This record gives sequence, C-alpha cells and structure tokens, in this order.
Amino acid sequence: MDLDAARKRASLEAERPHLLGRHGREPRRAHREQHRALLYDILWYVARTMRQAKGEQVRHELLPGQSVDLLRELHLVGRDGALHADSLRKLKQVNHLVQLLEPALRDVLERHPEPVLVDAGAGNAYLGFVLYELFLREHPSALIYSVESRADLVERGRERAARLGFTRMRFVHAPIGESPKDLPERVHMVLALHACDTATDDALLLALRHDADHVAAVPCCQAEVAAQLKENRHAAPQPWPLLWGHPIHRREMGAHLTNVIRALALQSQGYQVTVTELTGWEHSLKNELILGRRVHREHRGARAELEKLLQTTGVQPKLIRELSR
Repeated sequence: MDLDAARKRASLEAERPHLLGRHGREPRRAHREQHRALLYDILWYVARTMRQAKGEQVRHELLPGQSVDLLRELHLVGRDGALHADSLRKLKQVNHLVQLLEPALRDVLERHPEPVLVDAGAGNAYLGFVLYELFLREHPSALIYSVESRADLVERGRERAARLGFTRMRFVHAPIGESPKDLPERVHMVLALHACDTATDDALLLALRHDADHVAAVPCCQAEVAAQLKENRHAAPQPWPLLWGHPIHRREMGAHLTNVIRALALQSQGYQVTVTELTGWEHSLKNELILGRRVHREHRGARAELEKLLQTTGVQPKLIRELSR
C-alpha cells in the first residue's frame, strides 16, 4: 500500500455518507470515519518509510569511499551499529546532495591548486565531514570552512576534526553575514544546507562577494517575503494579490517567490542556475536545491526580468536589498 492507494481508499470512503444514510447513520459521523480511515492509511505509510538499517544494510546506504567509522563519530550510526530512522533520513539527504554536488566539486578540485569551500550555516557540519572524507582528504591543499553561529557546535566540530585527523577543516564562529573577515579573499564553492530564512541570502551574498565558481543552497523556513506580502498585500496589481490572500497561500507563495528571486539574482550576476528537487518528500519537506555555476560576469536579460518581477510583486528580500547597496 502507498499514498496512491490511500487516496483511492479515501475516494471510496467519500461515497459512504449517502450509502450509510439508508441505514439511518448520520452523514457527519460517516464523514468522520472517512477521515479517520485516511489518517490510519497515511500513518501506516509514514511508519513504513521511517525504517532503519542494520548490519550489512548500513553498508548499502553508504557512498563509495564512505566509512561506517565516520558515521559512528557523527553519531549517525548508533552504539548498536544501526542507522535509526532519523539518522537514516539525514544520511540520505546529505548523500544525495553530495552526489548532486560531485560535478561541481570535481571541477573546483581540478582547476584550483588550493581550493576553498565554505559550508555556511554548517550546524553539526555533517556535510563538511562527509565531503572531506570523500573528496578533500586526498587533496594536498584543499580547505573547507564550516561557518556556524552556535559556539557549542563550532567547538564540537573542532574536537571531532582533531580526533579524525581532518587537519584542513576550519571552523568559524560567526553568523554567515559576519564571516567574510575570517575567510580567504577567494572562495571557490559555497554550500548552504537548510540555512534558515535570510541566512540563505547571507550565504548567496558570501558566494557573490567572494567570486565563488559554484554555489549550492537548500533554503529553509522562508518567512521574510511572506511577511512583506502580508504587510503590502495590495502593492501588486490585480489579480496578483489573490495568490497570497490566505495565510497558507501566502506562506507557500512567499517561499516560492523568494527562491525564484534568488535564482534570477544569481543569473543576473552571471551564474548558470539549475533549480531541482533535493530528495523525496519522505526524507525532507525542505526540498528545493538551487545550484549555480559562474559562466560570465553578468546577464542583462535576467536582471531585467528580476527588476520586473520585483516591481510587480512589491517585495524586497534581503538578498536584493544588500545587492542594491
């Protein structure tokens, strides 16, 4: 059984109110039973997907060159040697992202004798540690900087890197927007996995200001533009405001509009941009991946499109405000 089956069952259940009415049962009660049946099916499906991997199954989840020892150090593999549901979900996200990033990583490592990567809003630096083991460890001079605002996570990362002998990992304690003074002038690749709200904008600005060859961002918790749409709901001409008249539509439209603007902003700055899905929804609902590769200095067509979109919608995200300074 899967979600399609659950939906079919819901469709059949939808016919019950008038059928049950023949036997004197109230339509409202039948309606409640319909939703209860659908909820049970969905919960069963979610429980099935929240599986775990044990023993040899753990190795099947690894990328070539990836070690169980690193996953154990990152506390993704438990003391029982298993990848439990939440850890498995995190590993699938990171590993799928790594596979999508591999062409850009190979490009950076082959073209630059001293490549510099930045993991912006690194958190526990899972991504940085995985990249180091798979791609950077054998390179004689590659560096990766993990930028994080929480002091405890920065210290934990430093201690972990020391235990693992990952000598070319650097940990910067600072908000993303304040980190450039601690980074080299030239950065070749900037990564931002689930940097919340405008922190993704800070990561994109970091990439632009350090002339990064490649940028990859998986945005998270985007609230700024939704708030602007609420405050200035009639700034756009009709019928545009109908798209964000209700709170749920405003949240969804705000997130979508934010990422469209980010993609156009990168294009206008000379990046070739791809926007794609990171991984299946069962692993993460924060699922949009923005990939940028610099191919020229600017793109006037994209800049014109961006200006028209901003004028029409009346929004000014942080990325645009900072680029306008």
